[in-house]
Amino acid sequence: MKKIGLMAVVLMVAGSVVWAGGQAEPADEAAPTTEAMEQIVLRLGETHSQDYPTTQGDQYFADLVEERTDGRIRIEVYHSSQLGEERAVIEQVQFGAIDFTRVSISPLAAFSPGLDALQMPYLYNSTDHMWRVLKGEIGDEMLASVEDAGFVGLAWYASGARSFYNSVRPVESVADLEGLKIRVQESQLMVGLVEALGAVATPMPFGEVYSALQTGVIDGAENNWPSYYSTSHYEVAEYYTLDKHTQVPEILVASKIVMDRLSAEDQEIIRQAAKDSIDYQREKWDDFVAESEEVVRAAGNQITELSPEAVAEFQEAMQPLYDGLSDEAMAVVERVRAVK
Repeated sequence: MKKIGLMAVVLMVAGSVVWAGGQAEPADEAAPTTEAMEQIVLRLGETHSQDYPTTQGDQYFADLVEERTDGRIRIEVYHSSQLGEERAVIEQVQFGAIDFTRVSISPLAAFSPGLDALQMPYLYNSTDHMWRVLKGEIGDEMLASVEDAGFVGLAWYASGARSFYNSVRPVESVADLEGLKIRVQESQLMVGLVEALGAVATPMPFGEVYSALQTGVIDGAENNWPSYYSTSHYEVAEYYTLDKHTQVPEILVASKIVMDRLSAEDQEIIRQAAKDSIDYQREKWDDFVAESEEVVRAAGNQITELSPEAVAEFQEAMQPLYDGLSDEAMAVVERVRAVK
């Protein structure tokens, strides 16, 4: 676990949880009402834009909590990286300076290595297979696995299949990726995946990718249809290869420090609201995937679907990653593969 630094201390003192009426009031002001004194205001950090499916899922979760507490708990969703980029927000949630965030599991794997198993390339035989895993015993165990690092895992969100895109050339085989500078999330597994394919892995915050593509700092990146479209990356990286190397679920987490301050009843309301937001987010995701693909294809981008031979080649290149998994992660992989 990362050690708390001076900035985290300052942020904690500033406090992200505001119990309205809990602040000292000037003597000449009227005393707050009982309702105001009891209201709890929490913050959720989100990197995506307001209309993005994960942000819509965040907001639906927040609305459910407010409704089920009669307005006593209000969660404010800060989209578009208003509270910082992904890794900075994760650290602030860990230390209680921000209350919730929705992130990819890739950076959280640094705190819970078992999560690496859920993002291994070509792990799932279908999207339905993935959701049977996430909504079952394995998914519940993986949500609980982040608690020792200071997080409370609340729910899984959809993020589709990730594929490569670049501004240099079509990618129809592993050889076509050789030497390309590909942005990856700040995750050792994703670095290894790209390097196993002969490309140059370049970890970089999500918000910097567009300008890096535009200026040639990187040649490409990898992500799903909605991210490729909504960030306008398709405008500066016209070649998109549907290799679908990973289906990496998103995770909604709370700060354990913050959750421990709440009553058991309020914690249960939050946990259930998060679970009840999953199907809504998945529906919004599917709609956005269809819209994104339609717009990108209409723009004239070159979309490549791999031949069965090429898919087999990509899969074979991933074997060193499986060989390098910890015993803990490999045990999870084997359990995932056994889910019917």
